[in-house]
Amino acid sequence: MSEPNRKVICTNRKARFQYQIEETIEAGLVLRGPEVKSLRAGKAHLTDSYARVRNGEMFLFKAYIGPYEQASRENLDSERERKLLLHRREIDRLSGKVRERGFTLIPLQLYFLEGRAKVELALARGKRAYDKRQTIADRESKVRLRRMLKRRARGTGAT
Repeated sequence: MSEPNRKVICTNRKARFQYQIEETIEAGLVLRGPEVKSLRAGKAHLTDSYARVRNGEMFLFKAYIGPYEQASRENLDSERERKLLLHRREIDRLSGKVRERGFTLIPLQLYFLEGRAKVELALARGKRAYDKRQTIADRESKVRLRRMLKRRARGTGAT
C-alpha cells in the first residue's frame, strides 16, 4: 500500500467506515502556485470531498488545501474544484459505473509520489446503518482478541 517514495499528506479516515470500497485508482492533481507549498506543509484534508465528471473531465470537489501565508496575494479559494488527471478510458469507465450502478467517487489519500501530487480515488458505495454496526462490531472483536493474545504472551493468562 505504501511505496518507499510516497509521502502521504492526508487521508480520509471516515471513508472506509462510511463507504464500501470496490476499487481504487490513482489520479494526478492539477495545482496552482502556492498550493504545492501548502500541501508540503500538510495543510490539507479530504473530509466530505468527492470527485465527479463534468464535460468529459474529472474534478475533485470540496478538498481543502489551506492558504500559504507567504503568498498572500496569490492564494486561491481553499475548497475550489481541482482538475484530476486520468486517461480518457478511465474517465469514461468510472463515469459509466457512477451513472449506472449508484457508485460514488471519493478520495482516500492525498500524497506526493516522486514530487507529483496524487490522489487515491475509490469507487465506493455508501454503507447502510447495519453495515456500519457490523464494521464497529468486527473492529471491537479484533481489539478484544488482540488484548487476549497479548495477556497470554505475558503469561498472566485469561480464561
